[in-house]
Amino acid sequence: METTLLILAAGMGSRYGGLKQMDPMGPNGETVLDYSVYDAIRAGFKKVVFIIREDFADAFREGVGARFEGKIQVEYAFQKIDDLPEGFDVPEGREKPWGTTHAIRAARHVVNGPFAVINADDFYGADAYLRIADYFKNLHQQSGSISHYCMVGYHINKTLSDHGDVNRGICSESNGLLSNVEEITEIKREQDGKIYGNQLDGTRIVINEQALASMNFWGFNHSFFDQLEEHFIKFLKESGHKLKSECYIPTLVDDLISQKKADCRLIETTSSWFGVTYPDDKPHVVEAISKLVDQETYPSPLS
Repeated sequence: METTLLILAAGMGSRYGGLKQMDPMGPNGETVLDYSVYDAIRAGFKKVVFIIREDFADAFREGVGARFEGKIQVEYAFQKIDDLPEGFDVPEGREKPWGTTHAIRAARHVVNGPFAVINADDFYGADAYLRIADYFKNLHQQSGSISHYCMVGYHINKTLSDHGDVNRGICSESNGLLSNVEEITEIKREQDGKIYGNQLDGTRIVINEQALASMNFWGFNHSFFDQLEEHFIKFLKESGHKLKSECYIPTLVDDLISQKKADCRLIETTSSWFGVTYPDDKPHVVEAISKLVDQETYPSPLS
């Protein structure tokens, strides 16, 4: 089966202050996206779909997408605020689209088989792509009446920022399967050396150093779109009138697991994860990528 890499690139990065998807990070001006697509190609992915906004489509095609022509099949899908199921309208005063689930939905007409989902501004590492590609290769060996998905997990202590707190989905698992993703906010290492974060009710807790965090690296098959549509319609009925409500991937996956409509293999990776949440994070990412180039993990210039 030909696999697709679906890249969520429609956001501007409010805390970062600009289009970090196009910000050069590599020694020859490479963006994080360049490394993501390079790793995907090495792992055997055949197509990449960029989820973007129409207002910067031309700049994105010229500045990013054109670099991959001839290396992998490239397609685009637009996340539009008014792209909604029949019978629903955008409430007056709403300015932003409906979250990551809505972004994936935008690709429903250009994805035909198994696909992985990543954020455009996160560096996930070669091992993560190889592991999820291997999962897809063995997917035909699984059986049963429910859908089989997967998620790549990273140790929380490798996903923090030195320049501010972060939000993460902390994973629980049973027999290798994801059982729950708990959204924890304002995570950071405090002066006592421990990692702390807030549960949704405001309780501040200590987080284990080796806890696995979801960094939005998911693996789905095409049946996911039908399940997504059902969930999204329910979300719109319950919360669509709220001007800032968003429908998130972990919430959807949790819902499918609890209803026994799907299971989700939790894949632990040895890859390093780098993220640019704040402007001061950029030097760290630049340095980390430079070290990987020096170790010959990546050629320079990237090809």
